[in-house]
Amino acid sequence: MATVDKTATTIEANIARSGPYVSVIVPVFNERESIPGLHAELTEVLASHWEDAYELIFIDDGSTDGSSELLEEFIPSDPAVVVVHFRRNFGQTAAMTAGFATARGEVVVSIDADLQNDPADIPALVSRLEEGYDVVSGWRKDRQDNALTRTLPSRCANWLIGKLTGVTLHDYGCTLKAYRRQVVADIRLYGEMHRFIPVYVHMQGGAITEMPVHHRARSFGQSKYGLGRIYKVFLDLLLVKFLASYASKPIYVFGGFGLLCLAGAVLPVGLAIFFKFTTLPGWQKDFVETPLPVLAAVLTLVGMLAILQGLLAEMLMRTYYESQGKRPYVLKKASPSQDLEETSPLERSRDE
Repeated sequence: MATVDKTATTIEANIARSGPYVSVIVPVFNERESIPGLHAELTEVLASHWEDAYELIFIDDGSTDGSSELLEEFIPSDPAVVVVHFRRNFGQTAAMTAGFATARGEVVVSIDADLQNDPADIPALVSRLEEGYDVVSGWRKDRQDNALTRTLPSRCANWLIGKLTGVTLHDYGCTLKAYRRQVVADIRLYGEMHRFIPVYVHMQGGAITEMPVHHRARSFGQSKYGLGRIYKVFLDLLLVKFLASYASKPIYVFGGFGLLCLAGAVLPVGLAIFFKFTTLPGWQKDFVETPLPVLAAVLTLVGMLAILQGLLAEMLMRTYYESQGKRPYVLKKASPSQDLEETSPLERSRDE
């Protein structure tokens, strides 16, 4: 009951300031058949729970099937609809980024346009968010997709992502999620990074949970994803792991690898010396008779280059933080309340 009262209070505050409380982001790419039904379902659910305190943000990701024109038809009759058109298809990650940049609500919900996500789950996601979480991720527990080409690869990916990032979710690929806008407003996404948003929030110290949601079989068209994206997800995962663990200290990665190579060079040098001076019959070999000296030289060179690369990466990161006034931490609050300046010492000195 406390959660409901808190939610109601927040909604009333948003209505009073003539702003939305919930912003729903819908990435759209060639989903003309699904759009009318999705708009009707979303409007019914959102209006029944938040009256006029919501907005529907459709991100047209370069559709070529008439989806763009159909979305524009909603605007005259539905003031809650906002449509953003891309000049071409940039992908779901870019669409999500544009949606976050456009959203005005305190709560941001993302949902697919293919009608497989159920809009009726949105109120439950938002209510769970009001319990103190920053992200509530949907879990398609009873997934209505091809088990071999969609479900099995997804489960493997979810397990791997959880192991490498420490953020364990059953379903990273589910678009139906609820976010607090303040934790996603400054996130910059590239490649196929939209599925890793919970990891980015976790990097900022955000609270994340998940809950089962309904999943429906696709009624129109076909999926835009296939097995061909697996390698992209894996490479993006490596990048996310690097950013989560070593973005502010890259010397630990490059320097660690360099030291490992230098340590590895000791073994072939020792073996080469052993073969050179041993008195064992048939074991004695000159330096030029084995590849060991070459191997030692290569490992030494690679090790030195890796360490130098780490030092260069450290300089770049310091330039990145200092030039933009960025902090290597995220403030939640200060007690007692203080007026903490958001500018860095470097920016303040420039202003003076």
